[in-house]
Amino acid sequence: MTSGVVAGVLFAVALSVLPALRAMPPAQYVYTHQLLGRHWDPAMPVIVLGSCIADAVLACFAGGPGRPLFVAGAVLLLAVSVVSHFGNVPINRRVKRVVPDELPADWQDPRPLWGRWHLLRTVLAGLAAVVNVLAAAL
Repeated sequence: MTSGVVAGVLFAVALSVLPALRAMPPAQYVYTHQLLGRHWDPAMPVIVLGSCIADAVLACFAGGPGRPLFVAGAVLLLAVSVVSHFGNVPINRRVKRVVPDELPADWQDPRPLWGRWHLLRTVLAGLAAVVNVLAAAL
């Protein structure tokens, strides 16, 4: 269930939030990004890593064809965490330090790079959810 939550949240951000952020003027984007990040950052790492641990535990106790699928789910969720930690989170931290109405003249818009990292982790999370459904069914 939790891997489905991860995939669903990331899919919703990719489908709706990301295009909305891209359409905003830079100052409005920075302000909105700062607001959105307040509650995602503490919750999502716990859910993603908790899901990864759950898959690892299930892999230890599952038999038959479910075991390698739970291992694959754990690896995919770990990859989501790695992409988040090394791709999206550093960008989030940079955006949090910017004053929206005082963007420096040399400010580089992070939205294209952030979006690419986000889409990668969305695909990984979607694959993890599919693998976990298959593992549970088997």
